[in-house]
Amino acid sequence: RNFSTNMAEEAKRLAAHAAVNNHVQNNQVVGVGSGSTIVYAVDRLAERVRQEKLNIVCVPTSFQARQLILQHGLTLSDLDRHPELDVAIDGADEVDADLTSIKGGGGCLTQEKIVAGCAKHFVVIADYRKDSEALGQQWKKGVPVEVIPMAYVPVSRT
Repeated sequence: RNFSTNMAEEAKRLAAHAAVNNHVQNNQVVGVGSGSTIVYAVDRLAERVRQEKLNIVCVPTSFQARQLILQHGLTLSDLDRHPELDVAIDGADEVDADLTSIKGGGGCLTQEKIVAGCAKHFVVIADYRKDSEALGQQWKKGVPVEVIPMAYVPVSRT
C-alpha cells in the first residue's frame, strides 16, 4: 500500500471513530449503514460496548452490516422490533459544501433511506476524499436510483 492509500484509510478510520464517539451513548438503538467506512465504525462501536459495558442494539441497512454486527458480537435487531432509532450512522459517496450528499452507490439505497428515516439523528461519515464544491465532482457514477421489484413496471413506464 502506498502512502496516500494509508492516509485515506486512516482518515476513514478516524472519521468513523469520531462519529461513534460523539453520537452513540448507552441504551441506544443504532442504525448501522453499509460500506467500507462503516467497518471502522462497527469496530469502534464494539470496542466501546466491551470497554464501557454499553447497552446498544443495532439495526442494519444491509446484509454486509448484519454480518458486521454479528461478527463483532453486537446485539442485532430490526425495524419490526425497533421502529424508532436513536441514531443512524452511514457513509456517503460525496458531500458538498452545504453538506448535501450522494448516498447509496453501494447498492443499499432503499434500506439505508428507510433506516435513516427511522432515526432521530442521522450521522454521515465522510473523509476528505468525499468532499467537493458541487455534487458530481468526485462521484462520477451518477445519482444512485433503486427500483424495488414490485415497482419495476410502473417506474419503467414513466
